Amino acid sequence: MTTDFIKVENVEMRFSTKKGSFHALRDINLKVAQGEFVTLIGHSGCGKSTLLNLIAGLLLPSGGVLLCDKREIAAPGPERAVVFQNHSLLPWLTCFDNVLLAVERVFGGAESGARLRARTAAALELVGMAHAATKRPHEVSGGMKQRVGIARALAMEPKVLLLDEPFGALDALTRARLQDELLKIVARTRSTVVMVTHDVDEAVLLSDRIVMMTNGPAATIGEVLAVTLPRPRERVALAEDPAYVHCRKAVLDFLYRRQAHVEPVAA
Repeated sequence: MTTDFIKVENVEMRFSTKKGSFHALRDINLKVAQGEFVTLIGHSGCGKSTLLNLIAGLLLPSGGVLLCDKREIAAPGPERAVVFQNHSLLPWLTCFDNVLLAVERVFGGAESGARLRARTAAALELVGMAHAATKRPHEVSGGMKQRVGIARALAMEPKVLLLDEPFGALDALTRARLQDELLKIVARTRSTVVMVTHDVDEAVLLSDRIVMMTNGPAATIGEVLAVTLPRPRERVALAEDPAYVHCRKAVLDFLYRRQAHVEPVAA
């Protein structure tokens, strides 16, 4: 297993604002192994999504360097697919055509139309959406839209899957079902995954490691927790597992004791 498939070295991120420079991230150092599932967790404003966008190449760092498979990340690329909280599907296209659009961008110059359609169909089948291939986004539920978004990302055969709170806007039962599906998909595809979440149980259920961010501004990595629970994982069985409870408590302790937000005192 490559220990530095994704490598983040001494990364700083500053944004120019009307009020001057805003120091979002400082001294970020992180390695992600090939096939590893890593989650980023922390309070709002701690730079989780900023770090994910840096790995995606949607932002360039103010300092330091990011590498994917030993190549510097300087722009977005098909080897790094992103799924956002908003599904970002084109409303005038069917679910099939939304996925096909991405497939054509990546493989269109080298493969036949039949092969591109086969890739699209296989991706929809993988996320359990083959039955809705001809439907448009407004005709399916929020959870189904997210399945299509994940299918679109997987159809590009990315080396890295980047997920920015993809289940955050869903109801609890739908979120749980998609978490379970994601576990199965990642087991089949052996994808390298970096995921932003605000949900402690989600982080423990899905992760090999949980990266806990300190509060912003100038946020950094406060602690990294290894989750050694065996796979495959089943949520009901894990609920009373001592190792699961230990990991959950460790994350909660970091977030709500060591990184608790200090509320302003009323005058």
